[in-house]
Amino acid sequence: MAPIPGSGLAKGLAVTLRTMTKKTVTAQYPNVQPDLPPRSRGVIGLFEENCTVCMLCARECPDWCIYIDSHKETLPAAAPGGRERSRNVLDRFAIDFSLCMYCGICIEVCPFDALFWSPEFEYAETDIHELTHERDKLREWMWTVPAPPALDPAAEEPKEIAAARKTADKLAAAQEQAAQQDQTAAQERTARPGQDEEGATE
Repeated sequence: MAPIPGSGLAKGLAVTLRTMTKKTVTAQYPNVQPDLPPRSRGVIGLFEENCTVCMLCARECPDWCIYIDSHKETLPAAAPGGRERSRNVLDRFAIDFSLCMYCGICIEVCPFDALFWSPEFEYAETDIHELTHERDKLREWMWTVPAPPALDPAAEEPKEIAAARKTADKLAAAQEQAAQQDQTAAQERTARPGQDEEGATE
């Protein structure tokens, strides 16, 4: 069936009329804060304890706006005759938000969950140099990171929790087996003196 001439124009005018009759809603910002979606990309927070200075975020950043400095420390051997180990210690972690394009690659590639999105977006500065946030400032943004959403009850258990539970179950089973062996040995020891006395009387 051929379309009626002018039907497209009529549909467009109908949409315009519906919009014109609706009440306009003005966002009263900054007096009223906007309701942001939970996964808003505002600013990046750093959880320093999880950072291993692997430099993956700095290498993958397309804008090269992440600056990391570190040094190596030698740890003494954990046991006598063991080998000394070295570990990286974070000296500086900074993000230049005047260069950042908020792609989120650094957060996605971090293997130890040290970087998080915060919905905070009010950090404008009059001086562009102030947009380079050092690790202390990035640590402050962690307080504004929302809690992760609850998992679906039917979802598969995270691998880390499953591995930890498996290890705990193995340890509990080994402890229970050791306790049963101790109990059996104690019962045998209590029963043995009676047998020895019977053998002595005979």
